[in-house]
Amino acid sequence: MNGTQIFSKVAALTRRLYSPKYLAFTNIISGGFFLALSDGIEQCNERYGFLKTHVHVQNHQRHKWDWMRTGRMFAIGVALGPFNHYWYVYLDHFFPGIKKKTVFKKVILDEIIASPFFIVAFFVGAGMLEGKSLKKCMTSLKEKFPACYMVDWMFWPTAQVVNFYLLPTKYRVLYVNCVTVIWDVFLSYMNHVYKTEVSSDLSEEKTG
Repeated sequence: MNGTQIFSKVAALTRRLYSPKYLAFTNIISGGFFLALSDGIEQCNERYGFLKTHVHVQNHQRHKWDWMRTGRMFAIGVALGPFNHYWYVYLDHFFPGIKKKTVFKKVILDEIIASPFFIVAFFVGAGMLEGKSLKKCMTSLKEKFPACYMVDWMFWPTAQVVNFYLLPTKYRVLYVNCVTVIWDVFLSYMNHVYKTEVSSDLSEEKTG
């Protein structure tokens, strides 16, 4: 099989996966895949210290790959997939076109409805899958939500302008999932590392 044949088969598979019949399935599974990939990148950071964090210093010799953690991230991505898929379908249905006002409305709605939902669902879902009580999950959410939502406003509006202005509806979730690799590395860091670093900083201040 030569390169042209391989390309043709990949193109045919892609067209099938993004056809109306399989689009929801593709978006749901890809959501899980990309969230798991993001967690993998963050675990590599914790192990090898791409970003010099306290956790890197403490865990460099003893950190082992946490497959359960990656599995939990995949499960969360899949669970959020249906909302992600239908959110963009209905957003384009009620606000069709690419006029500046239309794109602006979509971006604002995405920020005030979808973004808070995803942040809450991520932290509560991750905590519940880790075996934490709902009360502990909500406490963690209260600690981390303000910082996450603030960064969300700095990151997602620009990305979504590109999404709503340039891409057709069926590719919106694929685009978001690709961009989300960067965003979810941040969320994984906030979920698994942030509190450890804050606690370490406080300990250093007390002992200093």
